[in-house]
Amino acid sequence: MAWYDEAIFYHIYPLGLTGAPRENSYTEPVHRLNTLIPWITHIREIGCNAVYIGPLFESVGHGYETTDYKKLDSRLGTNEDLTNYVAECHRQGIRVILDGVFNHTGRDFFAFRDIREKRENSPYRDWYRNVNFWGNNQYNDGFSYENWGGYDLLAKLNQSNPAVRDYICDVVRFWVSEFDIDGIRLDAADVLDFDYMKSLRRVADEVKPEFWLMGEVIHGDYTRWVNEGTLHSVTNYHLHKALYSGHNDHNYFEIAHTVKRLYGMGGNRPDGLKLYNFVDNHDVERIYTKLNNKAHFAPVHVLLYTLPGVPSVYYGSEFGIEGKKERYSDDSLRPALSLSDFGDALEKNACTGLIAALGKARQKIKALSYGDYQELLLTNRQYAFSRNYNGESVLVTVNNDDSDYVMTLPAGNAAEYVGALSGQRVSVAGGHIAVNVKANSGDIWVPGNGEWTEDVPQDASDKEAAEETVNQSPEQPGAGETAQAAGQKVSGGEAAPETAEDTAEETARKAPGQGTVPQEAVQDGSCGDMASGKPAHEEEAPAEPADSQGTGQEAEALRTEVPGPADGKAAAEEALKKVFEEGKIAGLQEAILAIMEKNGPVTDQMRRDVTENVYHDSLIAWVKSFR
Repeated sequence: MAWYDEAIFYHIYPLGLTGAPRENSYTEPVHRLNTLIPWITHIREIGCNAVYIGPLFESVGHGYETTDYKKLDSRLGTNEDLTNYVAECHRQGIRVILDGVFNHTGRDFFAFRDIREKRENSPYRDWYRNVNFWGNNQYNDGFSYENWGGYDLLAKLNQSNPAVRDYICDVVRFWVSEFDIDGIRLDAADVLDFDYMKSLRRVADEVKPEFWLMGEVIHGDYTRWVNEGTLHSVTNYHLHKALYSGHNDHNYFEIAHTVKRLYGMGGNRPDGLKLYNFVDNHDVERIYTKLNNKAHFAPVHVLLYTLPGVPSVYYGSEFGIEGKKERYSDDSLRPALSLSDFGDALEKNACTGLIAALGKARQKIKALSYGDYQELLLTNRQYAFSRNYNGESVLVTVNNDDSDYVMTLPAGNAAEYVGALSGQRVSVAGGHIAVNVKANSGDIWVPGNGEWTEDVPQDASDKEAAEETVNQSPEQPGAGETAQAAGQKVSGGEAAPETAEDTAEETARKAPGQGTVPQEAVQDGSCGDMASGKPAHEEEAPAEPADSQGTGQEAEALRTEVPGPADGKAAAEEALKKVFEEGKIAGLQEAILAIMEKNGPVTDQMRRDVTENVYHDSLIAWVKSFR
């Protein structure tokens, strides 16, 4: 077990958060990084125990056109500031990983500048890919070179050159000896040479015990990068896409099948793939902006914190702030924030309270870090699974519907279960628990004899009704009738199973579940914009769009038309397969658009070309063409 197995990350884009100028004037250092010291306590208070911060080093503009790997960007301060920042994080029990932009450099990097000055006589002429002194570039240097993403500003390093590898490996050693960092996130890892990454892994194993290497990978078979010889983890864009579209389309099948596919990639083992899970970051729109129904903020984050992988929160999203991609600019995704504007967020902002509660639960419940994954129930709008570790079975329930829903789920050996978010207690009867999952909500159900259950909230609301409805044994006649009498939705109009002998497959089709997030405002979609003092979303959520990706109307139809066991198992499986395949198409389309947007402006016609291409093999070829 390593520290990163139990990590909960807080992701900071420092040039944005500190309000640094967009362009570097290379003047005297301005100590903006010091303004992030108070944020460390906030990060700890919301349950995070690790920080991914970057890019940090001297650069021209957005930080990814590095000009000096061994000097903190002068817009942020000095190397001493960074040393002090990492030391304070460590003092408060927080690990720190930095951005490693090792695929390309800026044009002001010393090696590239030497080529510009000395041309063929430069000893660094082989440090970059395909330098051609018979060509030219947009800066009229009189030579051409391979760039990253179509931008001559980003000169691509020749990663097969031993001198380049040695230099970058020495940079890693310097960062550890100078700043005492705990890991590195490799930018653009999906285009890095694999031998280059193996060299970095050897250095990682050398410089510090449990030094973590995580890579930015958009799409593909993650096991190509995550293994004993290369990286410990990669960014989980597969799940990122599924989490927001699976809620916008009321299609938990997309999420569940994505999880199953990723879990299978890791050999169906809890330690197989520990992917870096996120719902937003500095390159994609804020989750609160993406969600059609803002109340889905709650079940989205319950899943983020409980599914296999390492969860991460992007700075500001714990407050429920908005952030929309704009043409030619990502500035709105990387805003300057003042922590003083969110001083009472833990008490008054429902989004912040939820994130803090989830962080606390994740730290205490070891099964969420080390447990296996077993799907228990799946409909378009309800989803339940278990994480089992050391004989303890933890159940997770989510509901994206506007009505409550009752689930009957197989339970572990405990006599009762407690909702880690709601504090509600339910008895185990006949090896099952019956729980009422509130609308647009979720919960984490832990055995009532767990070591930390004394820390869970005490929720007394509707206690008598809960006991009457939830605590009935599945074996008792009338359990399903009670749920219907309470006006709760039951899948396909069928009652909850009345006997404990119902199979898991039948339970997944017929039974409902529970989980209440303690903040009412989350269910109403009113986390609130603490900076403005107004709810972050006041207008009515837009209607579900007609979905060209096959997860809108089809998903809704599937919710009501999936046949039960008596209607034909084969027909049901065929319907699910169709949604899964269409979900894959949607994921490929999103990956292509994400890469295109990183490369430059995307026109409406370009976007149409991607979204109108619904052919799997063609989209795969398109993704590969970017490498």
